[in-house]
Amino acid sequence: MYYYAETKTQQTTYPDGLEVIEFSNGQVEKHYPDGTKEVIFVDQTVKYLFADGSQESVFTSGVIQRVATNGDVTIEHPNGQREIHTSEFKRREYPDGTVKTVFTDGRQETRYSSGRVRVKDRSGQIVVDNSGSSL
Repeated sequence: MYYYAETKTQQTTYPDGLEVIEFSNGQVEKHYPDGTKEVIFVDQTVKYLFADGSQESVFTSGVIQRVATNGDVTIEHPNGQREIHTSEFKRREYPDGTVKTVFTDGRQETRYSSGRVRVKDRSGQIVVDNSGSSL
């Protein structure tokens, strides 16, 4: 165990290779032998940094955010909604099956659980609006 008096930080290394760093502000970092890092912030948000470069943050609100190695972000909300952010679009999926997508060129597409599809161009004009019902 090491104690850094100037920064009031304690570093403990365990026999299994786990290293725990405790900062004076209450933040705790855990460095695991497999390369995973876990950061527990003062507000109790927990962030995991994985050896492959991906990340996961668990917020006290119940929101979970995952960042893939390619930069794609997935956000899961406690109410069942899910967001996906990529370099090509942002999408929100609702518990009822509705999916809204906004593309980088400004186009918007909404697919309702009923089968209805609505597409808007970059200026917000509706270019497709079908009911999704079969004849």
